[in-house]
Amino acid sequence: MDLENILSDLKNDLENVKTMHDVSEVKAKYLGKKGAITSLYSKMKDLKDDEKKSFGALINNLKSEATNLLDDKKENIESQILNEKLQNESIDISLPATEIKIGAPSILEKMIEDVSTLLMSMGYDVIDGPEVEKDEYNFEMLNLPKGHPARDAQDTFYVLGDELLLRSQTSPVQVRSMLAGEGKVPIRMICPGKTYRRDDDDATHSHQFMQIEGLLVDKNISLSDLKGTFDVIAKHLFGEECQTRFRPSYYPFTEPSVEMDISCHHCKGKGCAICKNTGWITVSGGGMVHPKVLENCGYDPKKWSGFAFGFGAERLAMIKYGIDDLRVFYTNDLRESRVFERKEVN
Repeated sequence: MDLENILSDLKNDLENVKTMHDVSEVKAKYLGKKGAITSLYSKMKDLKDDEKKSFGALINNLKSEATNLLDDKKENIESQILNEKLQNESIDISLPATEIKIGAPSILEKMIEDVSTLLMSMGYDVIDGPEVEKDEYNFEMLNLPKGHPARDAQDTFYVLGDELLLRSQTSPVQVRSMLAGEGKVPIRMICPGKTYRRDDDDATHSHQFMQIEGLLVDKNISLSDLKGTFDVIAKHLFGEECQTRFRPSYYPFTEPSVEMDISCHHCKGKGCAICKNTGWITVSGGGMVHPKVLENCGYDPKKWSGFAFGFGAERLAMIKYGIDDLRVFYTNDLRESRVFERKEVN
């Protein structure tokens, strides 16, 4: 068979090729085990030794050229397929992008960061402590000995007997800070974190909630220092027009004790459903650190004094952002998380 005729036939066959399947069939016809070019090698046995070398070189050249022709055809078809695909599946980049719904930062984290940043600018340290706490730190050193009726109001989760519990307040961190001070150094700290109490889960109560407590211990500290500190926090959170006031109260770990109110920023003090028509909303409790607590923690109450205060992060957020159900703070439902994107109420 004439080698030039084989090459010519191959070229003619490739002109009619339209698909990758056609390329495979032509390749098998010429380069397969029984293909026209492959079968030429079997003819070499009939040639003389000096003819085999030259004939073998011709076959190899033919095979190489055929392979190149087939590869070129394959690339052309692949390119054509890709172009058609791009044309049919083209994207109009002028169209608006698909909106992807995402969550929002936790409003509780935002509230804690906001208050923490403010108090750090006033010289306070942010201190953390264990959530599984000793009864000694959670109650006894805070002037709440065993059998004290105020313990019942906190309805505590005990973990191991009556000595280990889930902290019912972040005040144990204040105790640890005073013990670390060894009764010799001033303390200015806040301790935001989770607390736990046995309570029903409803729109305004939860067995877990976030507290932001603060403590200042130094010499010559008075109740007016607490009033000034509370006033700064309230105006930072609720605006310069926010008014504050103290009302007498009782806490075992402070004396005197006060409840701290802000003027209702929804009705501007005129009276509404949110403030129960009083014009005021209670947001915090505090007072001067009880002399017994100072003494328990190594501070001489004749030389040292201090004040302590505590906020509920959820309560602050509900008041500030107009949220009426505490449970949405802990949901993962993106439809509910939109509540965290509410703008501040003016």
